[in-house]
Amino acid sequence: MSIVKMKRLRLIGMRDQREELLRLLQHMGCVEVSEPEDRREDPEWASLTRPDPAPLNRARDARSSTEAALNTLKKYAPKEKTSLLKARPTVTEGQLFDDGAYESALADAAALNDLERKIASLYAEQNKLRTQKLSLAPWLELDIPLETASTSQVSVSFGAVAAGVDLDALEAALLSAAGELCQVLRAGSDPELQYFAFLCHKSQEEACQEVLKEYGFARSSLRGWTGTAAENDRRLDVRLAEVGKELEAAMDQAAGYGPKRAALELCLDRTDQEIAREEARCRLLDMETAFFLEGWVPVPDEKALLDGLARFDCCWETEDPAEEDYPSVPVKLKNNAFTRPLNMVTDMYSLPAYGGVDPNPLMAPFFILFYGMMLADMGYGLIMIIVSLVVMKMRKPNGDTTRHMFPLMGLCGVSTFLWGAATGGFFGDFLTQLVALTTGGTFALPALFSPVDDALPVLVGSLVLGVIQIFTGMAVNIYRKVKRGEVMDAVCGEVAWYVIFLLVGGGIALGMTGPALIAALVVIVLTQGYGKQGIGGKIMGIGGSLYNNITGYFSDILSYSRLMALMLAGAVVAQVFNTLGALTGNVFFFLIIAFIGNALNFALNILGCYVHDMRLQCLEYFGRFYEDGGTAFRPLNIRTRSVDIVKE
Repeated sequence: MSIVKMKRLRLIGMRDQREELLRLLQHMGCVEVSEPEDRREDPEWASLTRPDPAPLNRARDARSSTEAALNTLKKYAPKEKTSLLKARPTVTEGQLFDDGAYESALADAAALNDLERKIASLYAEQNKLRTQKLSLAPWLELDIPLETASTSQVSVSFGAVAAGVDLDALEAALLSAAGELCQVLRAGSDPELQYFAFLCHKSQEEACQEVLKEYGFARSSLRGWTGTAAENDRRLDVRLAEVGKELEAAMDQAAGYGPKRAALELCLDRTDQEIAREEARCRLLDMETAFFLEGWVPVPDEKALLDGLARFDCCWETEDPAEEDYPSVPVKLKNNAFTRPLNMVTDMYSLPAYGGVDPNPLMAPFFILFYGMMLADMGYGLIMIIVSLVVMKMRKPNGDTTRHMFPLMGLCGVSTFLWGAATGGFFGDFLTQLVALTTGGTFALPALFSPVDDALPVLVGSLVLGVIQIFTGMAVNIYRKVKRGEVMDAVCGEVAWYVIFLLVGGGIALGMTGPALIAALVVIVLTQGYGKQGIGGKIMGIGGSLYNNITGYFSDILSYSRLMALMLAGAVVAQVFNTLGALTGNVFFFLIIAFIGNALNFALNILGCYVHDMRLQCLEYFGRFYEDGGTAFRPLNIRTRSVDIVKE
């Protein structure tokens, strides 16, 4: 239960074996290939080049194509709903890296993407045709060709005026201006405009245009049409029907790829492996016939790796990182089944720095204990345990978060059940109310204490647990300082405050408060000026340390009162809903109200307890000893989305 020791790996191999070697590293999943940036600054290494990125770009294009194809399938051949608890299918590495199946799936993806483009084009044409029909709709009643144009003797105009214009008055005004040498051919109208065609002799065009201008006439563009509006409308209907059939056929063709969804999903996983391997390849440095690789390998995997490399024509070396290299060394945590789920918390906060302390074993007992204390209900604990076991058994989650979340839920569920047994809570006082409602008798589960009736002792216990955790963090920091050779810093820091707390606490317990305070003051004067220069500096150091530590320890310990607050709040809310249900006097309505209330209470508190628990660990506890800033160990390995891999 510690941070796994790493070694720097340097390797020079033959370029014609590079692909096979990278595949071996991906299969073993124990080497993180890093950027050898410092080498490029050396003149002797300046001539080395980066590998061609074209294969990486092709792999990325393949992933984009496959993702687009799967999105197309999602639209036209929706995936059948499956149980959330159904485990992912398993395949062998050979199946995942089957080149024939991979190329076939990429061809299917390309075909699906072509169909999607065709469907999009048909939709666009369909919308265009419908828009054209709408533009023709006002002219359907006009029985003259739309391409009719002006001649040397006759002026022809198609246009419209506002819907409120009196067309009879307009026509009368035109006849008055041009006599019988003009004609208005009315078409259709819509809520905004009235449409018509206007014909007049060229000699009267100017006078007629003045009248039309007065009535707000606006010309309509009907270019490109041949024949009457009705004839064009019928042609559009025919073409719309043809496009509809083509669209339906294309969608059916796309839906026909539904049975190939699994192959496409496997292909997507394969593209991820290709990208990971090509990204690692692009971090290498190339010579004419060889290449240089630099990376990190965990010490437990070193022997297996070197045994695997023995079959290649390459030379390598491994070495422990120097202390100045620690910030760049990737971090891998080594935990057991009890502490591994706490990676969920550590990953959300920050990994420890290499050379620091793995917080999971130090945090696990407190996190699980505190979570159970805040939720403290046997019913809620049972639900958490059952859900955790069922999901881990049937679904086998292996995502970055879910693989830790459900085991952690199970551990916290056990703690919640045990604390619930201590408080006698089973969905609050559900059983008590149910027995009273059905039989009129009294019933109560045995309990060591009640969060409602014994709030003050629970508060004191919460603060005591806080003191224990803070003191544990101080002890860990003492160990770290002594290990680094900072003995006096540890003595004048955490050790001194241990002594101060013991003196004050013992003095109060023995009724010797005065002498205890004097002794504590002497310890403060002797230790808190350590490292400060001059009398003034030491006085300032003593005063600052006294203020910062007293207020800091007091506020941190007081934060643990949230353990009592959440335990009390959860118990009270559950009792309130159970009481409301019992007030109905009907067992059926009692069960409904109690179920809804407890479901809401559980949903709120399962997340709320997690958040508050994290706060206690990350602020009050980690602040005592934790050195964060580590970067996660990201080896070149096989990571899949839709299947689980059975390594051969």
